[in-house]
Amino acid sequence: MFTKLLVALLLLDAIVLVSAILLQSGKGGGMAASFGGASSSSDQFFGARQAGNLLTKASWWCGGIFIGLSFILQISAARGRLPTSVLDKSFAQPKQTAPAPQSSAPTTPAPAVPLSPVPAAGAKADAKADAKPAEPAKKP
Repeated sequence: MFTKLLVALLLLDAIVLVSAILLQSGKGGGMAASFGGASSSSDQFFGARQAGNLLTKASWWCGGIFIGLSFILQISAARGRLPTSVLDKSFAQPKQTAPAPQSSAPTTPAPAVPLSPVPAAGAKADAKADAKPAEPAKKP
C-alpha cells in the first residue's frame, strides 16, 4: 500500500516536472548566437543570468523530489525479496506426507479377480464335449 502511494506521488511529480520544463522560455539565440549571429560576449554565449522565477524553482524542486522518490522506491523494492534461482522453483521437491500407520497384524494380498465371468457348471461339460481333440504335430 505504501509503495502504491509513492508511485502515485512519483507520477504526479513527473507530470508537474514536465509541464514546468516545457513552459519555461528559452535563453536566447542558441548556437547561432555563438558563431557571429549576435554579439559574442560571455553573456550571449552562456545566456544572461536571470532571477529564478516560479517555473525555474518548480523544475528544480520537482527534479529533486523525483530523484528522491525514485531512490526510496528502489530501496523498498530491493528489501522485499531475496535472490532466488529459477531452477530451484521448477525442480522443487514435492511435500512428503507422513506415511500411513501400519497395523501390527500382517496383511494378506487381495485375491485376483477374473477378467471374464465364470461359466455355469452345465456349460463347462458342453464346452469340453464340443472341443475337438488336438491333432498331433506332423513331422516334416
